[in-house]
Amino acid sequence: MRWPPSPPVPLTPPRRRGVELLDDPAFDPGERRRSHDDIALANALFGGRRAVLAELAPCLREARGEVTLLDVGTGIGDIPQAAERLARSIGPGRSLRTIGLDGVEGLAMTGQHRTSASLCADARAIPLADRSVDFVTCSQVLHHFVDDDARRLIREMDRVARRRVIVADLRRSWLAAGGLWLASFPLGFRPVSRHDGVVSVLRGFTAAELRGLVSDAIGAPPLVRHRLGFRLTATWTPTAAAGRPPAGRPA
Repeated sequence: MRWPPSPPVPLTPPRRRGVELLDDPAFDPGERRRSHDDIALANALFGGRRAVLAELAPCLREARGEVTLLDVGTGIGDIPQAAERLARSIGPGRSLRTIGLDGVEGLAMTGQHRTSASLCADARAIPLADRSVDFVTCSQVLHHFVDDDARRLIREMDRVARRRVIVADLRRSWLAAGGLWLASFPLGFRPVSRHDGVVSVLRGFTAAELRGLVSDAIGAPPLVRHRLGFRLTATWTPTAAAGRPPAGRPA
């Protein structure tokens, strides 16, 4: 199913494919690691971390005992580390075990001290059993994938989650792109971080596009919210838990 283009939104540029330098598997490992420090700082300052935690907090408040979280495309593990702090701050009665998944071996190894466990794997073929983790998060990763690859990623997250899937990504905007470019200089971002950050914004979504992409993948619309810092979140109850047949299969 092909979703029609969403209506124009003020100050929203057309979606662009672009090329992010860090997507190249041959990119220098040391420079990649340093650039991911910039990404973690941007997450902390500009709303990436906050968007994920805002959706995760009510899920953790309802949870009891040990629960698990898989963070897809975890980078250096800053999001699951923040999730563990959040779980502790909510109070006794629950503990959170986090798993970071990244397709780059160096990042998976770097992030393992911030998570309970670490996996190096393709997010389109997550090496975990169906409904094996309680929560799946995915922050600023979905825009790296297009068409069938994006839908495969969404279906894989839906497959392994028991309770909730939380996708956070960038809301495409000229203001966001320009603001990130300007802020990157006083923050001391590396040139690759500056370049890829702007490309990421221009690869981002409108709310209608993100809702349509998830709906197309799993056969049901997610809850999409605007978040501070030109962020969007799409959340849903996994297909099996909601009693829906997987997308593409008859009811």
